[in-house]
Amino acid sequence: MTRKIRTRIAPSPTGFLHLGTARTALFSWAFARHFGGDFILRIEDTDVARSTQEAVDQIIAAMQWLELGYEEGPYYQMQRLERYRSVIVQMVADGTAYHCYCQSDELDAMRGAQRARGEKPRYDGRWRPEPGKPLPQPPAGVPPVVRFRNPLDGDVSWDDLVKGLITINNRELDDLIIARADGTPTYNFCVVVDDWDMQISHVLRGDDHVNNTPRQINILRALGAELPVYGHVPMILGPDGDKLSKRHGAVSVMQYEEAGYLPEAMVNYLSRLGWSHGDDELFSRGSLVEWFDGAHLAKSPAQWDAAKLNWVNAQYIKAMPDAALSKLVAAQMMRLGVVADDGRLSGICALFKDRCDTTVALARWAVGFYAPVTPEAGEYARLVTDAVRPAVALLADKLAACAWERAAIAAAIKEVLAATSLKMPQLAMAVRVLLLGTSQTPSLDAVIELFLRETVVHRLKKG
Repeated sequence: MTRKIRTRIAPSPTGFLHLGTARTALFSWAFARHFGGDFILRIEDTDVARSTQEAVDQIIAAMQWLELGYEEGPYYQMQRLERYRSVIVQMVADGTAYHCYCQSDELDAMRGAQRARGEKPRYDGRWRPEPGKPLPQPPAGVPPVVRFRNPLDGDVSWDDLVKGLITINNRELDDLIIARADGTPTYNFCVVVDDWDMQISHVLRGDDHVNNTPRQINILRALGAELPVYGHVPMILGPDGDKLSKRHGAVSVMQYEEAGYLPEAMVNYLSRLGWSHGDDELFSRGSLVEWFDGAHLAKSPAQWDAAKLNWVNAQYIKAMPDAALSKLVAAQMMRLGVVADDGRLSGICALFKDRCDTTVALARWAVGFYAPVTPEAGEYARLVTDAVRPAVALLADKLAACAWERAAIAAAIKEVLAATSLKMPQLAMAVRVLLLGTSQTPSLDAVIELFLRETVVHRLKKG
């Protein structure tokens, strides 16, 4: 292909950006980046009744969070209405579109009769102009729709980037409405004009759009426009094999940001849903761009695996520099009403991040260093016993006076064990419960060192 690579993503702001659209955006972005082309954001907001500014803002925020930068946009279809109308006027003048005055009850009767005869319900072309065909007199006071004059014979074929050669006979397609009676253009028509005007070279989208493609190709040909290359990616399924939906968990991209996932991990995981590069599971955004040339896109649906996403996210958390990670964790702590601003959080992240698969999980550990904790009742009763309490009190006294660094803290613990004849697990698990509410933590001396001295002494004496 000699034309410049230009891809687009065109979400509708009738809802937040969901995972399927985010994956399509990612593929389109990576494809454009691989070939040094342009990636365009378009907002398909002609459904005025259901579109919201909140959804527009969330779509843009999700694109920014995923770091899917675009060269052009966002374009808004509602700002392009005059362009669509001018194209429709020209098509009517050229004879590639026509006015149709059928009313809804007339269309219902038409389709009912077709079903009764065992035929596929479709518009029968009664207002379609043909040489020598008399047309009815337009009814007074009835605003017409505009229909595209679809070819009656022949096939529509395209070599799909994902599915290979697809062929649809034109007799399977009726004359599509391209403008409603109130003059507003319809989805399939707006998409065509947008792709034409914006010189889109490749359209990557979900395979639920396959049925739209032959109609759009025919309109593009009627306009004398160059066709883009189409690639229809199979949908993402939930663990039960059904279409991914809210019952499978969060489906809005920004819900994953709130839940503590890293954008790099989400990009890595989403890119593996329907595409692969050998056996590579973890790779950078740069590697994705280097490898994503449109090949190796799967023909079968991908399945969402929350456990796999958590694993991927955990790997990115482990690899993230502690200072950068602490900023994300601090933001999650703010959502929990806890402020961490004293410089300890990087060390806490370093100590606990190997145990966490989200920044939310890491924040929950960190909160215990800054806010009161409530020990789990069963563990408290089992571990903080009368036999252990004297040792805990003795440790509190020693920690009140020792140097506040790990080696000195470890020495104080050993002194208490020697003085009380307790085993390390007996003392350590009780102290962990009193400090962080759980008996399972990293090395006790490393944990204690990250606390403020007064917090440790207070919690041990209180216990």
